[in-house]
Amino acid sequence: MIRTGDSIANPVTGETMTFQQTSADSGGELVIAEVTLEPGGSAAAAHVHPNQTETFQILDGTVGFRLGRERRFATRGETVVVDAGTAHAFWNTGEGRARFLCEIRPALGFERLLETMFALARDGKTNSRGLPHPLRLAAIADHHRDDLQLPTVPIPLQRLAARIGATAAWALAEFGPTYDGPRPCAPTLPVTANDTRPAPVTLRTIYPQRTAS
Repeated sequence: MIRTGDSIANPVTGETMTFQQTSADSGGELVIAEVTLEPGGSAAAAHVHPNQTETFQILDGTVGFRLGRERRFATRGETVVVDAGTAHAFWNTGEGRARFLCEIRPALGFERLLETMFALARDGKTNSRGLPHPLRLAAIADHHRDDLQLPTVPIPLQRLAARIGATAAWALAEFGPTYDGPRPCAPTLPVTANDTRPAPVTLRTIYPQRTAS
């Protein structure tokens, strides 16, 4: 769960987010985070927030935006508002780091979506654009249908494909809609030759590690 002051980083997209106000703080009204975007960094892909307005307030550097069919470049002191339902993407156009405040209203599942995507990138489970395996992406899209959509595919088709993909993701690879990283294994105690106690049960015993996760 994201808390005020927490930071998460995506080593693939070059984004680091420090949360200034969370869903829990605002009763679900909004999320505010300061984002640092490395040179060459960008959003993983163009996307749509069907029910949320996203506002970018540029603090340093120059950030490029694609808003529908429009391209725009914003610098320090400028604000870009992306209305709900608008396809958009952003990227750092400068040679140094860019910084901006990102505000999204209402919060919905935005924080959990970011936690999942950033953790997958951190653990090497995305491609070079920051997108996970298509089946896992389907599971995430199905779970976060109120937060995220593709910009061009018709919504009914998206939802059907995401639902089918989510079912296949779990059946074939146990890919769920959320991800935080590997489960930690409980420490085991040394067993001597004369020790007749039963072997300790660890999380690895209960949850065997899969090699295709």
